[in-house]
Amino acid sequence: MIQKIDHKQKKKKKEPKYEKGSLAKYLKGHWQLYLMILPPVIVLLIFAYGPMYGILLAFKDYQVTLGIGGSPWTSNFGLNHFIRFFNNYNFVEVLRNTLVISLYSMLVMMPCSILLALSLNYAKNAIFKKTVQMITYCPYFISTIVFVGIINLMMDTRTGIIGKFFYDQFGINILGSSGLFPSLYVWSGVWQGVGFGAIIYIAALAGVDMQQHEAAIIDGATLLQRIRYVDLPAILPTAVIMMILNMGNILNIGYEKILAMQNQNNLTMSEVIPTYAYKVSLVSTFPDYSYSTAIGLFQSLVGLVLILITNKIADKATGNGFI
Repeated sequence: MIQKIDHKQKKKKKEPKYEKGSLAKYLKGHWQLYLMILPPVIVLLIFAYGPMYGILLAFKDYQVTLGIGGSPWTSNFGLNHFIRFFNNYNFVEVLRNTLVISLYSMLVMMPCSILLALSLNYAKNAIFKKTVQMITYCPYFISTIVFVGIINLMMDTRTGIIGKFFYDQFGINILGSSGLFPSLYVWSGVWQGVGFGAIIYIAALAGVDMQQHEAAIIDGATLLQRIRYVDLPAILPTAVIMMILNMGNILNIGYEKILAMQNQNNLTMSEVIPTYAYKVSLVSTFPDYSYSTAIGLFQSLVGLVLILITNKIADKATGNGFI
C-alpha cells in the first residue's frame, strides 16, 4: 500500500533568528572588508557630498565677508539668478551651441567606437590588431592643452598641413570659421577618444558565445549578417547604458578643450554653458559666484531629468535600463 504523506507533519524550515549583537559580531568578523572600503567612502564624502553645501550659493546673493550661511537670500523666492540666466541676451545662443556640440559628439562617437570594436574583433592578424589598438588608444592619454596645440599646428593657415591646404585651395580658415567649429571639436574628439571608447564594446564582444557564430556560419550567414544578428544584440545593453550616461552630460561638456580652442572668430559657435559660467565666475572683473552656481545647478538638473527620461524610454523599448 502506498502510504499517504501528511504534509502537515513535514518539518518546516526554521528561519534564521538574529540574536542581539549579531551585527556587531558580523562587523567584528569582517572588519578587514570595511577597512578596505573606508578610504573611497571618505573620499566620496569629502569631494562629492561635502561641496553640495555650496549649492546654497545659487539661491543667495553671496558676499565674501558674510560667507555662504550669512549671505542674504536672493529675491523671487531664491530664483533670481535662474531668471537672470534665462533672460540673458545670449542664453539661447549658448544653449543652442551646447546642445549642438553635445548631440553631434554623442551621435558620432558611439557609432565610431562600436565600428572600431567590431573591426578589431574580426581582425585575424594578432600583430595588426594590437598595433591598431595601441595607435588608437594613445591619443586619449595626451593632455587636453597639448592635444589642442597639435590641432592648432595642423590647422594653421601658414604652416599647418591641413589648414594650409584648405586655405590655399578653398580659402577656408578652419580655426577661424564658426560654422566649422562643431565639426572640428567633435572629429578631433573622435581621433582622441575612439580607441578608449571602444574598449568597453570589445569587452562585451569577448563575451559572445562562439557557438552562435559557428551555427550562423553553418546556416550560411555572411559576415554582415553575423554582425547584425549575433554581435549587435550582444552589445546592445552596453550601448544603451552608455547612451543613458551620455545623455546626463549633454549640457555638461568639458569646457577645457572648448576654452582652449576658442577665438574671436569662432565665438558665436564655441561659447557654451560651461565656458560662459567659467567666465562670469572667475574671469570677470566682478566675479559673480552665485550666478555661476545657479548655471551649474541648472545643468545638473537638466542632466538628471534627461537621464530619467532616457532610462524610461530605453527600458520600454529594449528592456535594458538601470531600473
